Amino acid sequence: MRILIMDDDKSLRYMLSEIFTFVGWDPIAYPNGREGIKGFLNHGADIILVDYHMPEIDGLEAVRLIREQNQQIPILVLTVDERQEIADRFLDAGATDFALKPVKAPDLIARVQLHKRLLDMTKTVQATTKMQYEVFVTKGISKSTLSYIERYLTACQQPSTVEEISKELGLAVPTVYRYLTYLVLNGKVQSIPSYQKIGRPKNRYNMIRVK
Repeated sequence: MRILIMDDDKSLRYMLSEIFTFVGWDPIAYPNGREGIKGFLNHGADIILVDYHMPEIDGLEAVRLIREQNQQIPILVLTVDERQEIADRFLDAGATDFALKPVKAPDLIARVQLHKRLLDMTKTVQATTKMQYEVFVTKGISKSTLSYIERYLTACQQPSTVEEISKELGLAVPTVYRYLTYLVLNGKVQSIPSYQKIGRPKNRYNMIRVK
């Protein structure tokens, strides 16, 4: 599996390349978005990791440009910024998920494997239906990721928090929150305030089951 990395931090590029090589994958790393996009168009990739802050072309613009060329490839954003508004901008641009810095090798490997499985499932559906398959349900919402979250919530016996869902599914917290918000707005999931002894209430989510 070829992993394309875009990050202006030389030491991080080296570390990520070492991690992926150890797993048996084929990493190819670039120091900025411009070179990374050129490398993708010339050599292809199975998964893309892109840093947020880069010279010439930043991560957000890189995601947009990649999506103009390829709707399917998983794009994971490397960032230290956990703010939901930043995550929403990336998801709207076409990002698939996030990997927080500092990078933890086991978590990153698991996340890459997850999105490769989801991509393979999408390709299987395309091959079996032999019909035009829309990758995105709407802006920022991938059909395969949405289905993955829905299946989990359907199997849950108790309402779950965003953090619990994130941990169980291996998706970043901002990604899970964005998809839950979509499901709530579309009447498929309900948000239930759970009052704690200290601090503000924390919402729990479960599927709305039709009787």
